[in-house]
Amino acid sequence: MIDAGTLLTYAVVVLGLFLIPGPAVLMVLARSMSGGRRVGIATGLGVACGDLVHTAMATFGLSAVLMTSALAFSIVKYAGVAYLLILGIRALFEKSDDLHLASARRVDAPRAFRQAILAEVLNPKTALFFLAFLPQFIRPAHGGVVVQFATLGLVFVAMSAVYASLIALAAGQVSRWLSGHRRIGRWQGRAVGTIYIALGLRLAFQER
Repeated sequence: MIDAGTLLTYAVVVLGLFLIPGPAVLMVLARSMSGGRRVGIATGLGVACGDLVHTAMATFGLSAVLMTSALAFSIVKYAGVAYLLILGIRALFEKSDDLHLASARRVDAPRAFRQAILAEVLNPKTALFFLAFLPQFIRPAHGGVVVQFATLGLVFVAMSAVYASLIALAAGQVSRWLSGHRRIGRWQGRAVGTIYIALGLRLAFQER
């Protein structure tokens, strides 16, 4: 089982990533503005379901690696740390423009839900992120690796669904705030990069 300290750290990191407007948040906002709160919530739930698919693939794929070889799992783990550091460095030095909310074609809630699932499942960056991110919080010595993976993934999905729903419900206010703070896009990369690098360094040295 996952200890309370690890789970709390994980939840705080996930929340920090959510609070920085990313593609999923902007998609929920765009759908909410064009189709209303119901469509926005459906979009957010679709993104969460897509993350659930990535969770399942990471859970069963990486658990199989661990069962095959502890060394192989360690290689995957530290490859994930390296990936997070690379993402962080790239985000820090990547030039960002002012934030703009793209317009979205009006669709009904079921279609928005299906499109969001497909977009999230087919996003290779999301798949790589899950493969790099989840193993950093797994403690094989605590047993139940599959349960640990599943727990982390379900916490991520639940937080994603709740956060996206809140964004959809407050889309008008959030959109107006972002419209008045378009320069947020310029420091977005720095904030994300700092989180990735801090996370990667912490996890790389915590067991040494």
